[in-house]
Amino acid sequence: MGFLLRWICAFALLALTFNPTEYNYVQWARSYGSMNMSIAVLAGLVLLIGYIIYLRATLRSIGAFGMLLVLALVGAGLWVLYDLGVLRLDDPSFNVWLGLAALSFVLAIGLSWSIVRRALSGQADVDDVDA
Repeated sequence: MGFLLRWICAFALLALTFNPTEYNYVQWARSYGSMNMSIAVLAGLVLLIGYIIYLRATLRSIGAFGMLLVLALVGAGLWVLYDLGVLRLDDPSFNVWLGLAALSFVLAIGLSWSIVRRALSGQADVDDVDA
């Protein structure tokens, strides 16, 4: 349940920032941001804080190479689904949603990795602490 919640929150963060509909921060800021500059800046800062939390935790737990590895694994899985005819990629809107799902999966893995590693190995991760 914890991983699913992290994945949903990561997906929400990415989808609130950009998605193929007109209901996203990028589209809203382009259309109405100049009329509501204070709200646009506040919303942008809230999204930025969300990205910093997710990216920092992901980079600390699995690193940039781990992120690329998880993204490659997701990409290979999508490729298999495409080759088997389960997945069609002719709809650009669907492709954007699929990309958002893949990126949010990478972020959720990064945020959950310490928990998974502790469960598998019995070893806890400890942040760098000055003695």
